[in-house]
Amino acid sequence: MSYELIAGVDLGSNSFRLQIGRVVGNRIHPVDTLKETVRLGSGLTREKLLDHASQQRAISALRRFGERLRGFEPETVRAVTTDAMRVARNARMVLLQAEAALGFPIEIIGGREEARLIYIGAANALTSALHRRLVVDIGGGSTEFIIGERTEPLLMESLFMGGISYRQRFFAEGKVDKKRFYAAEVSAAREIEAIAADYQRFGWQEAVGSSGSAQEIATLLETNELNPEGVRGISREGLAKLRQLLISAGSAEALELKGLSSDRLTILPGAIAIMSAVFSELGIEHMSHSDGALPLGVLYDLLGRFEHHDTRDDTVVHFRRRYQVDKAQVIRVERTAVALLGQMIKLDLPEHEDDVHFLRWAVSLHEIGLSVAHSEFHKHGAYIIGHADMPGFSKRDQARLALLVLGQRGKLQKLASMPAGDANWRLVFCLRLAVLLHRARDDHPLPELSVRESPVGFELDVPPGWPNANPMTASALTDEALLWRRIGIKVRIRSVPDETAVGLNLLEKA
Repeated sequence: MSYELIAGVDLGSNSFRLQIGRVVGNRIHPVDTLKETVRLGSGLTREKLLDHASQQRAISALRRFGERLRGFEPETVRAVTTDAMRVARNARMVLLQAEAALGFPIEIIGGREEARLIYIGAANALTSALHRRLVVDIGGGSTEFIIGERTEPLLMESLFMGGISYRQRFFAEGKVDKKRFYAAEVSAAREIEAIAADYQRFGWQEAVGSSGSAQEIATLLETNELNPEGVRGISREGLAKLRQLLISAGSAEALELKGLSSDRLTILPGAIAIMSAVFSELGIEHMSHSDGALPLGVLYDLLGRFEHHDTRDDTVVHFRRRYQVDKAQVIRVERTAVALLGQMIKLDLPEHEDDVHFLRWAVSLHEIGLSVAHSEFHKHGAYIIGHADMPGFSKRDQARLALLVLGQRGKLQKLASMPAGDANWRLVFCLRLAVLLHRARDDHPLPELSVRESPVGFELDVPPGWPNANPMTASALTDEALLWRRIGIKVRIRSVPDETAVGLNLLEKA
């Protein structure tokens, strides 16, 4: 499947950005960009709630983005949101309104996933190089640090410090003096200190700043000739001069510099303080700038999914190896679960693509909890999936995957919050049945089974004589039906003559 135009939306703590790109081979050529200064992070109250004003700014901006995206297919648009939504306690309610305004789903991504996408965007906007690069992205609420080679991120971290959060903590009402600025620098230095040794040990040959704050600082240094002669980007000497000019002026608004953007005045003091600490703690003398950042990274990640190189597949394989999951058992359970699902839906239809992916991923990871303890391993596995950094997965993706792993066994009341008719019920049923049928962990052929959905639940047909020949499994199926009945879903198990069975031999269909 290929598309000419794809779109990435970045709902940052300071600005919202929409980037539309034209796909030409394996490259993306930006054709349109929209930016709205929303300052979502400024709307976070002490109780970590997004206030009404910030919500309205966000909704208005997304309605404008939604108009530009009219006619785009759902699979050609990926929208992500970062620190402000990660922190906000009312994020779920706000997200519903935001998705309605934009017209597309919005994913809340974790800090390291944000870092991964930032690096992909920055690297693809730079000329190709064989050496390692350090990319630093100072946002409104967080700052990301990534070391990578070519377009592959290798070391990623996200620290809770940004231009908006630092304005609120250190530069109330925009006031800047030596004491306030020093306090902000020290705070940032303490955050960076925790990762500095690992990053310096890993090493890099070029430092790159991405996103608006780095671009703003670089522009001010170049336009006002604060860097040493002939030096472009951000230099240690130029940054020190800018720092002193800001302190002397008393506020960003009072700075008399060419190229100063009014949109970024509120976050500039915090960004300069953080950048100064970055240079100091990591021993940086010079930093270049990349025009690519999170929106472009989102586009390239989306392109990878079209080309069947989904980062989420790589992540699942990594987790399966890391937690020493039994690969042979994964193959058995996946073969059966997918075959059962294929009797209820057409697996090759685009609208079912996500369901098939999530069922396969859930099977691959359903036993990772065994690395913690055998008792209630499904709960351990769900916790790991729900809280780990999983590149490529949004917070919503991880929650869905964790739910499936949690639901593989035991009582079903824990899933009772899922609405009736939710596609996940079908996936849970297939996963539970496959796990139950392969309890022996061997390759003994399974009988011909037929499953289908009914208005009140599911129906399972098994060959006559099979229950008597397999009393332990038959008893487990009866218990399983009782568990479903307790949450109001009926599972009917029937024995039917071999010649009328419409099922398939699952082993032979592998």
